[in-house]
Amino acid sequence: MIQRIITIPILVLLLASCAGAPAATQVPATQAPATEAPATEPPALQSVEPPTRQATSTQPATAVPTQIIPTRTDTPLPTLELPTEIVNPPRRMFWDGTPTYPGESTPGYAFRVTYDPEVWALTTDQFGFPAIGHRSISGCVLSVTAGRGLPPSMTVEHDILYTGDITFDVGNVYESGVLKFVTYTGGDGTIFTGFQLDFQEQAEACRTDALTVLSTLTSVPASQATPAP
Repeated sequence: MIQRIITIPILVLLLASCAGAPAATQVPATQAPATEAPATEPPALQSVEPPTRQATSTQPATAVPTQIIPTRTDTPLPTLELPTEIVNPPRRMFWDGTPTYPGESTPGYAFRVTYDPEVWALTTDQFGFPAIGHRSISGCVLSVTAGRGLPPSMTVEHDILYTGDITFDVGNVYESGVLKFVTYTGGDGTIFTGFQLDFQEQAEACRTDALTVLSTLTSVPASQATPAP
């Protein structure tokens, strides 16, 4: 009986020694396993250039016009129509008119100049003002005028002319260095008036004949003045 009791523990120990080693207990991980290796360098930057922006317009393009500088050309005035020459004219005729500077003239007086009817003809100019036109020099016209402004392209040079008892302020008007016309402003102390001499050719001959007329300037009572044509 005692022998059986001793034998049982021995068998138990033998069975235990023959059994396999117990499975190792797995310790839970304290950190989650890394899914990717950490980057050691920053990723390379790709150079991306923005696309070139093209200008757009909602309005149609307008072509810039080429600048053209016009060349100034003188427009010739219509040919002055002169009255038919008088048969057997008097040696001298009168041209009487109202002074163009009435504020500086004595009221009730007119100006008077004397002209040769074979050289000049009493008429009106292209603007309707009293004038005398030269019969043999085309474009040579002596008309009444008063002071007025000039365009920037013109310049004027002044001279003083003494003829008899008359003193004239002479204005020589130039454009681009070319004499275009001449003004004569003066009086005899009773009247003060102005004239303009235009010409297209034979300027010196025109001026000489005009001065022959202007040197006769005088004043007469308006009641004795010859009516204008």
